[in-house]
Amino acid sequence: MGEAEQGRDEGRGAEPWRRPYAIVLWAIPAAILALELFTIVWALRIDSRQLLKDGLDWSYDVALYGVVALIFGRGAQAERVAAGFVGIVMFVAGAHTLWDLWDKIVAPRPIDPFVLSFSAGSAIVVALAIVAAILPFRRYDNPVVLATWLSSRNDAISTTLYSLLNLAARATPETRWPEWGLDLFAAGLAFQAAWAVAASILKERRRAVAPAQTGVV
Repeated sequence: MGEAEQGRDEGRGAEPWRRPYAIVLWAIPAAILALELFTIVWALRIDSRQLLKDGLDWSYDVALYGVVALIFGRGAQAERVAAGFVGIVMFVAGAHTLWDLWDKIVAPRPIDPFVLSFSAGSAIVVALAIVAAILPFRRYDNPVVLATWLSSRNDAISTTLYSLLNLAARATPETRWPEWGLDLFAAGLAFQAAWAVAASILKERRRAVAPAQTGVV
């Protein structure tokens, strides 16, 4: 690590917003993990394939925020790695959404309104809670903040739309194309966020390298 970047790291440690943000980063995966375990246990008890999938899907968020919480505050380079990990997770989530869409088309799953209601309701509560927790930090120019903000934004948008789809599924269970269209939209959001995170990391990297370059004769 160069002297310029080391100085930036020392300045980062003095920023007052970083400690409360770190607490938020630890609280999010802990709460989601508790919800995931509850959902999986319940799904196994009632033998619901869809609910089990919904429970396992929380693993993305647990891994995402857990890794970020472990790395955040360990220096500019480490934080760029954490932001990159978030971007990769969102890219993988987008690809998984497309795969799941294909699986739904090839082997349609029965719609259980009660299971859909629970999954949609819990997802909305979690998504809005995460957005509310991260929103106060959105104004800080940091790739980790941007990455977690984009992830929470995507979840809030997609879960709200899925809940509306849930209501439509109750009325017309034989109609599946709105769900397919929403899966495409969610995958697009994930890919867009992954690209934005990559651009932010490159911008942060150029900013860290620039002072060192200006000192070269």
